[in-house]
Amino acid sequence: MTNHRLTRTLAAAASALALLGGAAACSTSDTQEAAQDAGYRSGDGTLHLIPEDDRDEPVELAGETIRGETWDSADHRGEVVVVNLWASWCGPCAKEAPDLVDTHEATKGEDVTFVGIDYRESSVDTGLAQAKTWGFTWPSIYDETGTTALDMQGKMTTQPSTAVLDQQGRIAAVVLGPVTQSTLTGIIEDTLAEAG
Repeated sequence: MTNHRLTRTLAAAASALALLGGAAACSTSDTQEAAQDAGYRSGDGTLHLIPEDDRDEPVELAGETIRGETWDSADHRGEVVVVNLWASWCGPCAKEAPDLVDTHEATKGEDVTFVGIDYRESSVDTGLAQAKTWGFTWPSIYDETGTTALDMQGKMTTQPSTAVLDQQGRIAAVVLGPVTQSTLTGIIEDTLAEAG
């Protein structure tokens, strides 16, 4: 990663933090109750970059999606994978959704794959309806029990969280809380530029 790219990524993250200070909590009492039942923990958009030499073993993330298909991270080695943990009851997840959709559209044609984790959702139908509303066209693993935090090596600890996996399947970066398009695009570009 060049100093220029790192500076750009950190600057984007700092701007995102300034804009996200005091992110809105879930707005309705039903949503708040669902969030509390699910163990909701918000993040402030903190970015954690992991140098190549310090990365753990490749992630082993797999499961059935809200569309009834299967998804496995092992099938996507050689690609940069964006993993976004979200839920319909999470207000900050709704806030970041347009940025995710825009980044997905902007990185089409590159070696980039998106996958969601529909975290502790009340039902597959609820998750599927919310994904359609937000424009999430990529697969999302249905995680009713919340066990994906273990699959993601304990690094995705808030709702939402976004991790970027390098071409070997290792976690290169994590954003705890809502992510912006500029921050996510910078992380993806930096990870794509690595030797792999």
